Amino acid sequence: MELSVFALRLAAAMVGGGLIGLERELSNKSAGLKTNMLVSIGACIYVLINLSLVESQGAGDPTRIIGQIVTGIGFLGGGVILHRGLNVHGLTTAATIWCSAAVGCLAGLGMFKEAGVATLAVLTVNFALKKLDGWFDDEIQKRKKGE
Repeated sequence: MELSVFALRLAAAMVGGGLIGLERELSNKSAGLKTNMLVSIGACIYVLINLSLVESQGAGDPTRIIGQIVTGIGFLGGGVILHRGLNVHGLTTAATIWCSAAVGCLAGLGMFKEAGVATLAVLTVNFALKKLDGWFDDEIQKRKKGE
């Protein structure tokens, strides 16, 4: 694989993970800019290693490495989920980390448009639905007080 191709794909993963992480950082979440960028970059690197092996030695399977990335990121995401009494915190952050890995995989495969659309989808959910989520929380609290 040409170094310029490697660098372009890695840069795309950095941008996608960075945009996703910036939203988490601005929301004061535990896994912010650096975490999401590194997850996206790491996923991209593993895909690129695998693609290079396929290209140079005819060995490797991108679908297998992506499956392993999904599993590994699941463990990382599990680390940000906290239970406090009956409340669970960190699910959105864990899901966002998982999505950052997916963006990195897309970038590693050279699917730049798809990586961009996926990044926008994650940002849309995390930004736009934040207010709706807050409204639901307020409604639940109102109903609990009314009981």
